Amino acid sequence: MDRRLVVLFAIACGASVANLYYAQPLLDRIADDLDVSPGAAGLLVTASQIGYALGLVTVVPLGDLIARHRLVAPLMTLCTLALLGAAAAPNLPVLLLAVLGVGVTAVVAQVLVPLAGALAADHERGTVVGTVMSGLLIGILAARTISGLLAAAAGWRTVYVAAAGLCALLGIVLHRMLPRLPAADPALTYRGLVRSLWPLVRDEPVVRRRMVYGALGMAGFTVVWTSLAFLMAEDYGKGEAETGLLGLAGLFGAVAALGAGRLADRGWAHRSTGSFLLCVALGWALLWAGGESIAALVAGLVLVDLGMQGQHITNQSTLYALRPEARSRLTTLYMTGNFAAGAVASAFAGVAWSAGGWDAVCLVGGGLALVGCLVWLDEHLRAHPAAARRS
Repeated sequence: MDRRLVVLFAIACGASVANLYYAQPLLDRIADDLDVSPGAAGLLVTASQIGYALGLVTVVPLGDLIARHRLVAPLMTLCTLALLGAAAAPNLPVLLLAVLGVGVTAVVAQVLVPLAGALAADHERGTVVGTVMSGLLIGILAARTISGLLAAAAGWRTVYVAAAGLCALLGIVLHRMLPRLPAADPALTYRGLVRSLWPLVRDEPVVRRRMVYGALGMAGFTVVWTSLAFLMAEDYGKGEAETGLLGLAGLFGAVAALGAGRLADRGWAHRSTGSFLLCVALGWALLWAGGESIAALVAGLVLVDLGMQGQHITNQSTLYALRPEARSRLTTLYMTGNFAAGAVASAFAGVAWSAGGWDAVCLVGGGLALVGCLVWLDEHLRAHPAAARRS
């Protein structure tokens, strides 16, 4: 696969999914500006996650029914309009509705990732998907830094105006440059497409395992980043710019996770998954100490992001090798589980912060990490060695 196209995919995926996360370091500022409580402002994260989950269920499966490149331009256009709506929102209900629309249309990233998997040769699929997914994950983390700095300089609404401009520009470039591939299974109807989702879960144990790992990883990831703005504002007395800069710590983890796709290509997916899950658990131990130490907080963010992103790339590389004709549907199943878990976790994060501050947040996140390690250990002990290598 042409490396220039891989880079374009990575940038487009990163910019698209970044739209879901611009609000996270701005929650305290948005709450003050719109005169709502921090808990109510935290619903912006929930709305974006719910919107993304809706888009995954209703839009992404179409990639197995019609040519994927035909979905990209309309989604980018609608996302641009939703971002402009967020920038102009006069109150929280309107902002929530706009953010919900951003979430639905930001699933264009999950149209592009299976397309990258289809364009890549078998021997490089894990590497290509890993590169594209790293771009996506770097976009998530860079979104917090960029939005924090831009909001500090020009206000939080400017963030959404800039995001709309970038989305429009990328939509034009993608429309011109995307390869024109035929649909994976044009004989299917939309109803048949939706009905085929459950049999994929029922018949493929690898799908079920990877969905569990992904959901637990996204839940923990969302808990820490939803609560971080409150920790920085209330315990450290810092604003959105400093909170956004913490996203740079996660970038180190994203870069380190680039190798996850190569490990999957070499047949080490099972062992690397266990290692990445352990990284997340160790990261939460450091984050707990981060309530009183910035150094521990930064180190914990690096480990949590490394572990979450590494196992996420491994999960998708494994799934795309499983059923080539159903990559969009597998993406729907996997990512819907992730973002449904993220939506629930963002709400729990606000409750945990209100109930017990940072200690309660770390108890929730650490518990999720421990569950992930136990699930992997159970799989490792039960599985035949050949099955373990396959998964």
